Amino acid sequence: MKKNKSSITLSSLCAVLLTLSASFGAVSKEYKTILIHGLQPQQLINAAGSNVESDGASYWSSYWGRLSDERIDWPSYERIEGKIATDWIWPKLKQFSESKLCEAGCVLVTHSTGDLVARYIIDNQENWLTNAGLEPLNIVATFDIAGAGGGSELADIAVSALTGAADWSSVVDRALKWWLGSDVTEAVGVLHDLKVNNARRIAPVPDDRAPRLRFVAEGDDFFGATKLFLKGKDDGVVALHSSCGASAVESFESCSRSIATDGQITSQSDGVQGFMPYHFPMIMSDNYSHNNIRNAAHKGNVTVANHTAQIGGQAVSFQTVNESSGHWFWKKHYRFVANSNNLSASELIYSAIP
Repeated sequence: MKKNKSSITLSSLCAVLLTLSASFGAVSKEYKTILIHGLQPQQLINAAGSNVESDGASYWSSYWGRLSDERIDWPSYERIEGKIATDWIWPKLKQFSESKLCEAGCVLVTHSTGDLVARYIIDNQENWLTNAGLEPLNIVATFDIAGAGGGSELADIAVSALTGAADWSSVVDRALKWWLGSDVTEAVGVLHDLKVNNARRIAPVPDDRAPRLRFVAEGDDFFGATKLFLKGKDDGVVALHSSCGASAVESFESCSRSIATDGQITSQSDGVQGFMPYHFPMIMSDNYSHNNIRNAAHKGNVTVANHTAQIGGQAVSFQTVNESSGHWFWKKHYRFVANSNNLSASELIYSAIP
């Protein structure tokens, strides 16, 4: 491929600085970061034997754990509007308010179902804390990685199969084993919240206008076993209608109308046209999957759906480089985030947090 080299020297220097800063731990950020993890299938098997805090720490151990200021851990065997809210979310919100953690601003970094948990928090935290005589949190944005806030068709299939409402075929069995493991035998907890219609009914239009920046994968760890059940393109667990933050449950091919998930600059007739309130897709990649996009490992280039977004008066932006391949009628043009050939998606996302 041919590259537009106008920003490569500066980009290379930035890559070195980012790598060095990551190796020595968190760099100074204007806003505090709070992690909210996703579904943990092992907790569905053995609720009594689960250590929610330990599982939460392990979930982020590959990259984000050492860089964050706080976490909100929650058990997958409970429901979001039930004990997850009362026993796990509320105590942490109270702690954050009393310690003034978010006085200058906080960014919630979520993965998968953490996206849905965050939306519920954003919709309710001000009322909860005000009613308790406490200061509401200043949540300036969320960074949602492989967000499941729009639900997953896999949850619909799982609940139907595990409750006997649908036949348990070999195709369903294979998909659920790849997603949940072979030992989940009962539809419990947050699986119900993740059903597409259920997820989209939880805090659908929060009063809070904190922007929700989306970071989207389109790879697959499951050898295609789950793709039969997901609408349009997907990351192996959630379809783009969820991870992009689309307002409609349709079969989408990209979060953008002008660029594909692999970075090719070309019209996307099946790109998302409408989004949930304040949802802004930022980067996309067909090189990362639902699970590995949150980790430290580099998997390949990423592209942009949007270059820039504003959070709390600060700009979140990604520099890009254009490349081309082929000749004449076969020539194709691509746009990638600068340094994404060297830096992991997590490194790029972390570097963008003000």
